[in-house]
Amino acid sequence: MATYITLITFTDEGIRHIKDTTNRAGYYRELAANLGCAVREIWWTQGQYDVVSIVDAPDEVSMTALAMSVGKLGYIRTQTMRAFSAAELAPIMDKVV
Repeated sequence: MATYITLITFTDEGIRHIKDTTNRAGYYRELAANLGCAVREIWWTQGQYDVVSIVDAPDEVSMTALAMSVGKLGYIRTQTMRAFSAAELAPIMDKVV
């Protein structure tokens, strides 16, 4: 499984319904599981981003489907990045010229 880090900001609608944020996080975990993904962590943060999520997904298609599915609800905007462990990065470094 690949690991993805998602940076999340609340939309105006998300802020208006902020008291439901932990309930929506539960839905996010369920939706991820239905798509074959596993939400490893969810952190509510201060600063430029409101939430950070770490997800393991079998492929880019599944992760993109997850991001689009939660995004279409209108409460958040996401920016998702593929993350690499040191072990995953080693074969990539072997190809660097």
